[in-house]
Amino acid sequence: MMKQIIIATLILSVIPSVASAQPLEKDTIRLFFLGGQSNMEGHGSNAELPDSLNKAFHNVWIFQGNPSPDEDENGGLGKWAVLTPGQGAGFLSDGHQNQLSDKFGIELSFANKLQALYLNEKIALIKYARGGSSLDSLAARDYGSWEMDYRGHNGLNQFDHFQATIKEALNSSDIDQNGIEDLLLPCGIIWMQGESDAVFNEEIAYRYYANLKRLMDLIRASFHDDDLPVVVGKISDSGNAMDGKVWKYGELIQYAQEKYVRTDHRAAIVRDTQYYHYSDPWHYDSDGYIRLGEKFAEAIYHLIK
Repeated sequence: MMKQIIIATLILSVIPSVASAQPLEKDTIRLFFLGGQSNMEGHGSNAELPDSLNKAFHNVWIFQGNPSPDEDENGGLGKWAVLTPGQGAGFLSDGHQNQLSDKFGIELSFANKLQALYLNEKIALIKYARGGSSLDSLAARDYGSWEMDYRGHNGLNQFDHFQATIKEALNSSDIDQNGIEDLLLPCGIIWMQGESDAVFNEEIAYRYYANLKRLMDLIRASFHDDDLPVVVGKISDSGNAMDGKVWKYGELIQYAQEKYVRTDHRAAIVRDTQYYHYSDPWHYDSDGYIRLGEKFAEAIYHLIK
């Protein structure tokens, strides 16, 4: 009898220490990366948003890296914030304060659709996009290149700014500031870019497939998942240039994008862009960005399933 009492006492004395050793519960938040050039930055007008999107999104947060030229050491600076309109072209950040713009991109309708697909789940977006940026360094001009090895003047390029963006974003352990550590679960890459590689010559356009494949592999590696789903937005042409076509070698870029999703089993493409209207020769109108965000959300959801 005495032996049983001693054993019971030992068990009870151990229970509190075991319980205290258990890790605190973490918030699991689905994480998506949004990247590309100006049609990912977004030129939709906040004044034209429907009420369903013109709001602060409950349980959705965004970290947008400061869009910068290749040589700018402030590229990628940002701060986690609740998703609201103003994350389009003209957005700036110094890492301490975000300066919202009067424009929006795909992020609003993308998040809105994801919330309908993932009921009661938290969502995080990391965004880095730079208008006019190219994959091929020979098409960089003053806008920048995503070519990892491109040195430019001081070694900084758009891939470096992307790396700075995700480093700063993932250094935050509690993005919603509720006192519970967050587990950000990478779920997909959303990519809208290619127009700048369609401007100059056939050689640059023909290299787009290899450049796109390499960059998507590098972005996947940055999130430590070689099979991370990728959805590419197919570029389109407004036909509003002086001689008709805006992107002289656009068909070659479109072919490369189609080839990429045919050869990568974890990639998909949004072709809906061919039906969008434009606010200028280069950028979709507000309705286009809303539709594009929804199509991206549907495509990534089906890839994840």
